[in-house]
Amino acid sequence: MKKLLILIFILAFTQLSFAQKKSKKDYLVTLSTEYGNMYLVLFDETPKHKANFIKLAEDGFYNGTLFHRIIDGFMIQGGDPNSKTAKPGDPLGNGDVGYTIPAEFNEKLFHKKGVIAAARDNNPQKASSGCQFYIAQGKVYKEEDFEAVERRIGRVVPENYKQVYKTIGGIPHLDQNYTVYGQVIKGLEIIDTIAKQPRNEGDRPNKDIPMQVSVKKMRKKKITKEFGYTF
Repeated sequence: MKKLLILIFILAFTQLSFAQKKSKKDYLVTLSTEYGNMYLVLFDETPKHKANFIKLAEDGFYNGTLFHRIIDGFMIQGGDPNSKTAKPGDPLGNGDVGYTIPAEFNEKLFHKKGVIAAARDNNPQKASSGCQFYIAQGKVYKEEDFEAVERRIGRVVPENYKQVYKTIGGIPHLDQNYTVYGQVIKGLEIIDTIAKQPRNEGDRPNKDIPMQVSVKKMRKKKITKEFGYTF
């Protein structure tokens, strides 16, 4: 009996140690464009979206896709597989991978500038596109702006959200409507550069903006040291 208890303790300790060791690393996403690189981390609070994005990136799915929809003061959108072979002026935004991802809303995650969130259609479950995403740009808000936002969304914007929206900006009316699953930790200025490019009436850039996306495992301490991001 005593030997059995010792064995159980050893197994439990080993599993705990493995879990702790595993948690010391995370994924760093590099999204490269001709205007520069954006570096992102993906949130553990949205595990389905995180795993899906990593898989697609590792498979090279996003390489050569375009930022096919840009709106200055709002966001930049990409991930449509049809954009890889699109001719100039072709409408984009309907490409998919044949599945959706269940919404993963989290009160800690909101649409501050630089977050990556899942695009979706108007399905009642608010399930996400399996591949298309957008990176929030938004605008900086003043205190008096939130009254109109709150009327629009039918709820109060939390004070901690407001402080961020009044400093770096974002898109508060999208909170808890589209799944936020990561954020840019370096290269916020690239969002602004892409968003202000000339576009047509369908919000497609006049000049194609392709991307390359890669992911690599990196120690969390190294990410914190190099990018100033705290997990």
